[in-house]
Amino acid sequence: MEEAEVETVVIGAGVVGLSCARSLAMAGDDVIVLEAADAIGTETSSRNSEVIHAGIYYPTGSDKAKLCVEGKWMLYDYCASHGVPHSNCGKLIVATEEGHLEKLQAILDKGAENGVDDLEQIGANQAISMEPALSCIAAINSPSTGIVDSHSLMLAYQGDAEDHGAMIAFNSPVIRGEATSTGIVLDIGGENPMRLRAKKVVNSAGLHAMHLAEKIEGLDPANTPPTFYCKGNYFTMARKSPFTRLIYPMPQAAGLGVHVTLDMGGQIRFGPDIEWVDEIDYEVDPSRGDSFYEAVRAYWPDLPDGALEPGYSGIRPKIAKPGGAGLDFMIQGPEETGVDGFVNLFGIESPGLTSSLAIGKRVQGLLAG
Repeated sequence: MEEAEVETVVIGAGVVGLSCARSLAMAGDDVIVLEAADAIGTETSSRNSEVIHAGIYYPTGSDKAKLCVEGKWMLYDYCASHGVPHSNCGKLIVATEEGHLEKLQAILDKGAENGVDDLEQIGANQAISMEPALSCIAAINSPSTGIVDSHSLMLAYQGDAEDHGAMIAFNSPVIRGEATSTGIVLDIGGENPMRLRAKKVVNSAGLHAMHLAEKIEGLDPANTPPTFYCKGNYFTMARKSPFTRLIYPMPQAAGLGVHVTLDMGGQIRFGPDIEWVDEIDYEVDPSRGDSFYEAVRAYWPDLPDGALEPGYSGIRPKIAKPGGAGLDFMIQGPEETGVDGFVNLFGIESPGLTSSLAIGKRVQGLLAG
């Protein structure tokens, strides 16, 4: 098998992998991105709500909280300077029954602890004056929440990386690897199999990151968490949105509830729900829409019968089992992996899109020197 040497390999051309490649290439590394699919961002990066999160919900001091708050402002600045379509449209988190008011206060407190200093609790009258179609008894206004065109963002990251010498190899799955005294050896499959020897490797394989780590000889299996797939289904509506902002209900154990999001074209979508699955499967079961009506009508009573249509689905790369506590991002630098130059990115679910620039900066720092 032909063997080549390269300074840095990033495995996975999703939004986080491309951000890592960008940061490393801009710092002067010679970077190759290995992507198993034939295009960028074909899985989690293009199958989500495309929301720029404020950083409200995550445990204080967690990487999710810190990287989201930092990454949010980096992302807004980046989109503005690079012409990436985005909108700082804002979000309302709504309480629809008396039992939610205590939870609303807890969300406010958590946001403040995380450094989200622009949150405001508002009454029903003010919320409904902002969004006349809404039904609620109180809400939190989050003005720094927004939306972004995720594909345009990834193209911009790719462009920055390539402008600084990075290359992307599509249809190039990593079959196995080994950490040796002279670098990290990766065997690449596809139509033109080859072997790469790299000084630095970033495992940003998303849904496949844990399985990939298990194929790298020299990584301690005890440091690789299990893999769980939490599917989220989205439904759309073929009519104009009654909302100009994102509308979120009270958060749930494994997600943020069936919420209203908008795309850059103004198309409304509802979701995601929570469906634990054993295999990666993006088919949307139309019958799942039945439960959406009750969830959405709690805050939009005028949702017409039969209005919802199956849209798309995405899968969250969970590292906690169903019913388990929500875990943080797991970013393992060389100190944690025990291999010089090797970084693992596990469980990079939401708010990974919002945090992508901050994660890229973190990874570059872990591999600097």
